[in-house]
Amino acid sequence: MFVDIVNITIRSGNGGNGCVSFRREKFIAAGGPDGGDGGNGGNVIIAADENKSTLMDFRYKKKYAAQNGQDGKGSKMFGKKGEDLIIKVPAGTIVRSGESGGIIADLSEPGSAFVAAYGGKGGWGNVRFATPTRQAPNFAKSGKLGRERELTLELKLIADVGLIGFPNVGKSTLLSVISDARPKIENYHFTTLVPNLGVVRIDNDASMVVADIPGIIEGAHTGLGLGTDFLRHIERTRLLIHVVDVSGSEGRNPIDDFEKINQELRSFSKALSEKPQIIAANKVDITEDLLDEFLAEVKKLGFEAFPISAAANKGIPKLIRRAYDVLKTLPIPKFELQPDTEQTESDDTITVKKTDGVFVVEGESIYNLINSVNFDDSESLGYFQRSLIKLGVIDRLEKAGVKEGDTVRLIDFEFDYIK
Repeated sequence: MFVDIVNITIRSGNGGNGCVSFRREKFIAAGGPDGGDGGNGGNVIIAADENKSTLMDFRYKKKYAAQNGQDGKGSKMFGKKGEDLIIKVPAGTIVRSGESGGIIADLSEPGSAFVAAYGGKGGWGNVRFATPTRQAPNFAKSGKLGRERELTLELKLIADVGLIGFPNVGKSTLLSVISDARPKIENYHFTTLVPNLGVVRIDNDASMVVADIPGIIEGAHTGLGLGTDFLRHIERTRLLIHVVDVSGSEGRNPIDDFEKINQELRSFSKALSEKPQIIAANKVDITEDLLDEFLAEVKKLGFEAFPISAAANKGIPKLIRRAYDVLKTLPIPKFELQPDTEQTESDDTITVKKTDGVFVVEGESIYNLINSVNFDDSESLGYFQRSLIKLGVIDRLEKAGVKEGDTVRLIDFEFDYIK
């Protein structure tokens, strides 16, 4: 089965917690703090692998998580960093943000990679908080949480040239003649259900990759036939060879076929409709009754057309040589990427709301602060109070209307507000 679009959930690793520890050795009465830092959480990395051809691996497994960082230990031992999780995808995969739908990475080259979620930073051990006036800090920082996000992986095959046209016009036959590809060829519609790639050798040191795109029909951009499932694969191509059955063997007019396919391209994407096209007027071995009228019409529209017979291998070298010459003049298409703001935005968003008479303060920085404080230690409480001011919690509470004696809740910790 060919799978070319999937939705997944990823989560980077949490940072390890810093350690509260004091040096304890014989003959050393006051060794001082020696708690080490926690390790950073593992990143989630999406990498293009030349050995992958579809997104089939993601059909059943939808959730991926990197390893958490280890907690720090005594004797200034830092926790081990969590291992990065590398998710391998086929070259040609684009990554979309599940939140905005925009493209945040284009993994067009084998070996290209994108950090989709950075791991949480490890917390500081108590050795970091030692000062001349605070010689025995009894608190440490907790590690920061990893980041969870939704992503869409979308495969757009990497091909130089795309063969387009109605079903059963001879695209698969043409691909089998010009390359070593062996697509399924039968005399019925939708024989080809997955895109096929073939390498076309022009001479000893020149070649191009051609993709046979499964048949497009009228209304494909709305989901009819194979719908939009494979229209997306044309987007990465630089040149289109529009294969038209000029024999009328299917009972259709070739000029109508040509216009309808181009209308589908315009409806799906303006960029797609503007790609250069060369016309392959196929099946001239059956009859040429409609050929002259068709050639005259497409010439008026500004297109080059080449009469061919894919089945009889007639007229093909001239078509392929012209396609290669045009291809050399065309730039490689690039997708416009949007900034990955989900990664760069501050995680210190703090909210204050009043619920049942209690002022509830929430935010990741609040979570990290609460897990860093030893409420049985006066120095740690002093650090907690200074942090509330530094994070702007006190200002937000006062703007929310907090008064002397009101109850404030931070995660699972409550206290009475005293000015």
